[in-house]
Amino acid sequence: MFKTKITEILSIEYPIVGGTMMSITDAAFTAAISNAGGLGVLASAIYQNRESFGEALDQLIELTDKPFAVNLNLFPMMRPIDNNDYLDVLLEKGVKIVETSGHSAPEELCARFKEAGLTWIHKCVGVRYALKVQEMGADIITVVGYENGGATGKLDVGTLVLVPQVVESVNLPVIGGGGVSDGRGLVAVLALGAQGVIIGTRLLATKEAPIHEKLKEALINASELDTMLVMRSIGATHRVWNNTAANKVAELEANQAGLPEILNIAAGEKARKMYNEGDLDAGIISCGQGIGMAHDIPTLKDLFDRIMGEAAEIARGLAN
Repeated sequence: MFKTKITEILSIEYPIVGGTMMSITDAAFTAAISNAGGLGVLASAIYQNRESFGEALDQLIELTDKPFAVNLNLFPMMRPIDNNDYLDVLLEKGVKIVETSGHSAPEELCARFKEAGLTWIHKCVGVRYALKVQEMGADIITVVGYENGGATGKLDVGTLVLVPQVVESVNLPVIGGGGVSDGRGLVAVLALGAQGVIIGTRLLATKEAPIHEKLKEALINASELDTMLVMRSIGATHRVWNNTAANKVAELEANQAGLPEILNIAAGEKARKMYNEGDLDAGIISCGQGIGMAHDIPTLKDLFDRIMGEAAEIARGLAN
């Protein structure tokens, strides 16, 4: 029932893409998303050098025979990244799908994408950015509305408006997201003209997510009101779970603190302490408003099967 241009182009069972999450979407989690019928997207920026990234790709290839992608991160980071290094490695390993996301289109990389015959997905938050990468040769556009967890951009446009605006503006298949947590969201985004959905926050509350059980329990007890926006002052607005660390970032911003001070609180090492040790206030975690619709901790396979079953039931009801 839900075979789309996205399932066809990416050769996946369900029109679901797992949102890339820094320090979370590692090789094992990426493989689990792909094995559950979606498209897992490995966060290359987790890895400190070419060697560790190559090892992660080797592990991923061992864990799944399903399609997966690699994300190249274009956001500002404490540790400067040369994405050409990551691109070298993913090409050596035979990766077929690349996703880019960040403040600007990857002009220096896109020629290499096309030369290598990669399927290139670009994730952005507005029509003008989508049009730019379409001209550059992107194959698929992903857009996420203001409800989403992680980077929200600066346009503050919700999913219900953003997705159809982009669909109308480009000649490429669109993946839409922002607040999608169940079959209702999937049907809604497809009804807006998208060919697939991207889901991030809901995947945090799954058995396979590599975060502490205390954090998973806290998230499934959160509501749609338990998120906040931070890092707008440094041009990197993110929607995150409302905890002590997030409020500290907001306080620093209110006092006009600089990039190093803010990133010190928002640094990946602080988040990893939260993920690994269950210290719920150690760092910040990207979290969308859709967390208010997450009430259990299923396996990824059970979650995806449930989402697709709900979607099919809703579609049949609408048809009747």
